[in-house]
Amino acid sequence: IIGFGQIGKIVADRAKGLKMRVIVYDPYIKPDVIEKLDIEPVPFEELLARSDYITIHTPRTKETMDMINKKTLSMMKKGAMLINCARGGIVNEDDLYEALASGHLAGAALDVFSKEPPGQIPLMELTNFICTPHLGASTIEAQEKVAVDIANQIILYLLHGTVKNAVNVPSISAELMNILKPYVTLMEKMGLMQAQLAESAIGEIRIEYSGTITNYDLAPLTTAFLKGLLTPALKDDVNFVNAPLIASERGIKVTESRSTTSEDFATLVTTFTRTIETENIVAGTIFGKDRPRLVRINDFYVEAIPEGHNLLIYNMDKPGVIGMIGVILGKNKVNINRMQVGQEAKKQQNVILLSTDIPVDDKVLDELQAQENVFSVKRIEL
Repeated sequence: IIGFGQIGKIVADRAKGLKMRVIVYDPYIKPDVIEKLDIEPVPFEELLARSDYITIHTPRTKETMDMINKKTLSMMKKGAMLINCARGGIVNEDDLYEALASGHLAGAALDVFSKEPPGQIPLMELTNFICTPHLGASTIEAQEKVAVDIANQIILYLLHGTVKNAVNVPSISAELMNILKPYVTLMEKMGLMQAQLAESAIGEIRIEYSGTITNYDLAPLTTAFLKGLLTPALKDDVNFVNAPLIASERGIKVTESRSTTSEDFATLVTTFTRTIETENIVAGTIFGKDRPRLVRINDFYVEAIPEGHNLLIYNMDKPGVIGMIGVILGKNKVNINRMQVGQEAKKQQNVILLSTDIPVDDKVLDELQAQENVFSVKRIEL
C-alpha cells in the first residue's frame, strides 16, 4: 500500500482479512504508528520489489506525479498487479502500457487518468487492463442527501451568518469569525512553515496561546494550524473539516496550553513541532487589528509577513554574505520583495527570510547552497 491515510488504512484492514501480508510506504507517517497496527513499514524501493499487489492511495503532488514510471515499474516483481484509485497522473500510462504489453506486469486496474475523461487510450486495448469511472459516490441517494445538506448549510449562513462544514473556512459563528479571521490566517501560515521546516515525519505538536486570544474558543485556530501543516503533503485533500482527523490518523500528538499574559505582545502564539531528529519553533502574532506576523523561527527573532515565495537562509554572520546572496538572485532575475534578518551573536550566525517575486528554482537554490558561508537554503511557500 502506497499512502497510509484513511483509505489506505481501510484497504489494509480488508487485505489482512483476506490473509494477505501487508507492507506500507508513507514517508509522512511515523513507522511506529504503522507497526502498532501490525503492519510493516518499508522504503519505497523495497515495497516495489516485494509486493504481489500494489495499490495507491496518495494525493497527486509534485512528489507523487509520475511516481509509477518506466523505472519504478521495472523494479516491481514480474507478474505483479497494480491498482490506482487515487488520482490521475501518479501512474505514467504510456509506461504502464509497455509493462503490461511486455508481460512484466500481470495486470492493472485504474479508475483515474492523467486526462479526464481519458477517451480511447491504448491501455483499453489490453486484455490484462481494467478501468472504471471514479464515481463511487454518485448514486441518486447520495446526491440527494448532499443537496439537502448543502441547502441547510446555505440557510444557516444566510439567516445567522454561521458557516458550517466549509472546506476553506472554520465552522464558527460570523461574530467570532470577525475576531479570529486574522489569527486563522496566521495559524495556517505557521502550519505551512512548520511542515516545510521539518526534515521528516512530525510526530508531536505543541501550541502555546498567550494573551488576549485566550478569551476565545481556540479550536478553530488549532484546526487552521493542522490544515496548514498537512497541506504540503496532501494538497486539496485536507481542509478545515478533516484536518484534526487526518492528524490523529497519522499518529500526530497535539497538545495546547494557555496563558492569559504575554510579555512582549498583546497576543502571542508559539508552535513547537517534533520529529525523530529535532524540534522546530515558529511563533507569530497580529500587528494592529489584522496583520499577521512571524516573530520567531527557532532561535532567531524576526518580524516577517507570512505570505508568498520565500527563502530561509542560514549563513555565517560575515560582511558581504548578504550582498552575495542578492547578487546571485539578481543575476538570475529574481527580485527581492522583502528581507528579514535575525542574528545569533554567540554562534556568529544569521537567519535570513527573503520574500521573492517568483519561486526560486533548483538551479538558483543549488548556487546559493554552494557558497562558502551559507549553511543551508530552504524554499518556503506561504
